[in-house]
Amino acid sequence: MLDTSPRDAAVDLARSLAGDDAFRAALADLIAFPTDANDPDAPLHAYLAHVAQGFAAMGFEMQGYTSDGHPFLLVSRVEDKSRPTILGYAHGDTVPGMAGRWANGRDPWALDVDDASGLWYGRGIADNKGQMLVNMTAMQAVIAARGSLGFNAHLLIEMGEEIGSPGLRKVCEKLKSRLKADLLIASDGPRIDAMTPTLFLGARGGASFRLTLRRRTGGRHSGNFGGALKNPALELAHALACITDAQGALQVKGWLPATIPDAARNALAGLTPAGGEVDADWGAKGLTPAERIHAWNSAEILAFSAGDIAHPVNAIPDMAEAVVQLRYVPGIADDDLGAALRAHLDAHGHGDVTIAELGPRFRASATPVDNASVGFAAASLARTHGAPPVVLPSLGGSLPNDIFTEVLGLPTIWVPHSYPGCAQHAPDEHLPAALFPQAAGLMAGLYWDLGTASKSALGLG
Repeated sequence: MLDTSPRDAAVDLARSLAGDDAFRAALADLIAFPTDANDPDAPLHAYLAHVAQGFAAMGFEMQGYTSDGHPFLLVSRVEDKSRPTILGYAHGDTVPGMAGRWANGRDPWALDVDDASGLWYGRGIADNKGQMLVNMTAMQAVIAARGSLGFNAHLLIEMGEEIGSPGLRKVCEKLKSRLKADLLIASDGPRIDAMTPTLFLGARGGASFRLTLRRRTGGRHSGNFGGALKNPALELAHALACITDAQGALQVKGWLPATIPDAARNALAGLTPAGGEVDADWGAKGLTPAERIHAWNSAEILAFSAGDIAHPVNAIPDMAEAVVQLRYVPGIADDDLGAALRAHLDAHGHGDVTIAELGPRFRASATPVDNASVGFAAASLARTHGAPPVVLPSLGGSLPNDIFTEVLGLPTIWVPHSYPGCAQHAPDEHLPAALFPQAAGLMAGLYWDLGTASKSALGLG
């Protein structure tokens, strides 16, 4: 029998730890904190104090901060300043629990283990408490196997990501020297599917706009006035229709990137995104669904209202409103997004529609696919998994990645431990139990390799 290498021992230990009763109990403890970011009475500070105890047991030092009224926790383990320094990120806040809407009477703030399906349920299990615990467990395994991490680590935990990360930019600006690092490696968002290791290198930006058209006060009889009075619902429908073509491809000048880089196109070749739940004939022409989600821009109507759909009456409505959201990749002038939409609607005869941007906005940012640190991380995951991971140029959704790239000047690599069907913003948020040991092993391998790598091997020196 071949001797197990120290790296293999660390990977095996991480898998074992993530599959034992202590991991399940630790996850249950995290979920039990009802950290709804929208609830002013949520125990956000208590959650961070609990997390701090776990990191203290692993030899980390910690410091709490408050920015824009929101709490943050920074945990650090500095072993050798000549070694690479890795910054991690996590958030402990969640969306509302939605109690009473979960199947089988589940309590959103209690871990529910369904042995029959192999799924574990609880608010925050996927977004983002379970993902943070996976990385903690992987670090624990590496420290136990090696006696050290082999690199320096900082982890910044915030409690407001679900409401736009208020204060995160300010705290990073204030702590810029304290957070000095070579690379961000963090976990949030979904993999391409439940059991396929995935890297993504940034996030599409997100900007939302409320479009309003008011013609008068009060409705007018649809028989007595119909055909001779402007109907704001019809007018706004035409305004919305000009934002894309009939197949959903963006038409707004200034909302479109110039091209997809060859490295990004190659990374996405042959990939089926979103669990295959896509319409191949929808969106920008000449692009695959994977390219449309991870390397291109899209606009969606999130809401459209006129009259009372539950109780329609025979009247022309006096006003209509809609919310339009743009998801966009790096490379466009995002300071002018509202102006670009204004010019487009005016050019199509819809100058009476008013536009108001709705906050918060996430800016687009991403590390290039051909960055050396990306190749290093992908090779590490491939060594552990036995096959290359999927590498996505950008997450289809949005994260505060731009703060790490712009304020801290870091390359960013995200290693997600969730999947598209996890229901993270809905009732019945869950993850497969089998994902935890697999993900912990991947991260242990990556952390082990970081502990042996030089800065030049990471493309940092």
